[in-house]
Amino acid sequence: MRRFSLIVAVSENLGIGIKGDLPWRIKSELKYFSRTTKRTSDPSKRNAVIMGRKTYFGVPESKRPLPNRLNIVLSTTLQPEDLPKDVMLCPNLEAAMKHLEGDDQIENVWVVGGSGVYAEAMDSNRCHRLYITRIHQKFECDTFFPTIPESFREVAPDPDTPAGVQEENGIEYEYKVMEKETK
Repeated sequence: MRRFSLIVAVSENLGIGIKGDLPWRIKSELKYFSRTTKRTSDPSKRNAVIMGRKTYFGVPESKRPLPNRLNIVLSTTLQPEDLPKDVMLCPNLEAAMKHLEGDDQIENVWVVGGSGVYAEAMDSNRCHRLYITRIHQKFECDTFFPTIPESFREVAPDPDTPAGVQEENGIEYEYKVMEKETK
């Protein structure tokens, strides 16, 4: 069974978005997101990023689809012609994962938002890890990260992940990794 990881930046009040955008401007965190979701151990492969419709259209038009990754949009209202031809449309997370099951060109699968997709993902047996950027500040938000199930425990971050509290634009944040305990 193919597994996936989540990646998210979340404020102290569990905010992840406002009006279809990020509530903060942290360039180094966006670079971390890009580097982490693109990284493969096999240079002949690429990763997949799975997101909901609002998350996809919240990405600035000049930056979507997210480059060098297979973009998969989850929606029951969009039609394939509503998206670029190289973007895959699936009705839900499990359908996307079933499609990827036999794809040996994809190394890692990342769930990148939004709120409903994160909730569905954390409930899935396929969910392996949460890569969370904890932003040490409250922001006005209209979209929030769901409660993390108790089955997740903090583990050591990847070796190339910056350790400790980082700061940019007066905003402090740190990278955390949580792994789902398997029964």
